[in-house]
Amino acid sequence: MSKFMTAEEAVKMIQDGESLALLGNGGGIMEPNFLFEALEKRFLSEGHPRDLTITHSAGIGDKADGGLSRFAHEGMTKRVIGGHWGWSPRLQQMSNEGKIEAYNLPQGIIAMQYREIAAHRPGLITQTGLKTFVDPRVSGGKLNDATKEDIVELMELNGKEWLHYKTYPVTIGLIRGTMGDAEGNISLQQEPAYLEALQIAQAVHNCGGKVICQVKYAAKSGTMDPRLVRIPGILVDAVVVCPAQVQTIESEYDPALVGEMKIPEDAIAPMKLDQRKVIARRAAMEIRKGMIMNLGFGMPDGVAKVAAEEGIADWAKMTIEQGIIGGIPASGAIFGVAYNPESMLDGPSQFDFYNGGGLDMTCLGLAQLDRHGNVNVSKFGPTIAGAGGFIDISQTAKKCVFCGTFTTGGLKTEVKDGQLHILQEGRARKFLQEVEHVTFSGDYARESGQSVLYVTERAVFEMTEEGLVLKEIAPGVDLQKDILDQMDFAPVIPGDLKLMDERIFRDGLMGLKD
Repeated sequence: MSKFMTAEEAVKMIQDGESLALLGNGGGIMEPNFLFEALEKRFLSEGHPRDLTITHSAGIGDKADGGLSRFAHEGMTKRVIGGHWGWSPRLQQMSNEGKIEAYNLPQGIIAMQYREIAAHRPGLITQTGLKTFVDPRVSGGKLNDATKEDIVELMELNGKEWLHYKTYPVTIGLIRGTMGDAEGNISLQQEPAYLEALQIAQAVHNCGGKVICQVKYAAKSGTMDPRLVRIPGILVDAVVVCPAQVQTIESEYDPALVGEMKIPEDAIAPMKLDQRKVIARRAAMEIRKGMIMNLGFGMPDGVAKVAAEEGIADWAKMTIEQGIIGGIPASGAIFGVAYNPESMLDGPSQFDFYNGGGLDMTCLGLAQLDRHGNVNVSKFGPTIAGAGGFIDISQTAKKCVFCGTFTTGGLKTEVKDGQLHILQEGRARKFLQEVEHVTFSGDYARESGQSVLYVTERAVFEMTEEGLVLKEIAPGVDLQKDILDQMDFAPVIPGDLKLMDERIFRDGLMGLKD
């Protein structure tokens, strides 16, 4: 019996109260948007299915009405367990208004949890999340007062503290592939990342649920190369063909994102010389030959562009939590994929590598920083960005370089003739007495002996046992007016305070290769 169905037929399989595992990543990467749209239409016309639980590891959507926002209807969704919330302001609003139960857990935890569910194990035991907001001594990942159930618990094992992330049933999987046949075999050969597609299918199948997969092409049974079938038909209940499916929101298909062709490094346009490039340049100066690195979303993705421009992209292996190893990570909306990748793993396997200390260095974002060295990138007032892979990565990398502007909200600077000039200060401070949400714990980092730098356009700080030490300031800025007066706490200022390298603030190559 053929497993091909229309989207409307497939979503009819979803009943009230189901627990859905959703695949996808910002920028339309691996997002089964055709299925999401069909399910939303069904709910709006029938009022069913209702009271759904939604689990997703990465951000999914367009910051408007697509992706996760298709589930943002009262009565449709009861609970959300999400790794990254930033792509759906509508779900954020429902959480803030207490209309749904809402959790934010680390992206890697959710991705790896599907394996625990598939194997019918009681949960994931890890130190990831200790002393951050997902620690039950803080909030256990709960985002509002409507969220009561504890799904994370603290335990002691072999004299150490651990977090136990409890498993839960997932009964519907909405996933995506490139090609599928009538038996449900799915290939991913044109997908720029694999994420946790296989693990979701295994988990849902072993929970007795239904796996629905959206694909671009229909294949005749028996014609698919078994080496390309990454999700076997025994796990799939319905295959929905969507000829309009695009690889990412930026192109229908870019062969350089799957290694089918290689683009020259100089095909990546260099960044203009502004505050963003200043930060990326200073962070790139920490790269050493032979490093295995991770680059985070936002400001840090400029590090890859600087490395390519300077001819040192091959010094270190750049990796991304979505499973990509090597190549030049893409930036902006399609963060999570890379040009010229050398290898593509599934997301859970990548997080295994990260959690075990495989990273020499990571460059991550910096939204708020406090006197303890804590960093917040996950929640600011009513804005729920979500941790994404930030906690998984930052707690285990040997060195963390956090990248962000010194202030935010209207900051204007000029980079000229080897100096930085502050034209207009940002309205909001980022160096606070206490951050609103602890996404990175300074205490945990000190205990584990991590090397930690905080890089901004005008200053570089280092975490030490004595506190945050101001190591460097930009040429052209005033220490008191532009730095100390813009902070809510006083850093340690050494007697040998240095200027940031003047090359950072000049046009042309810095000469990092030499």
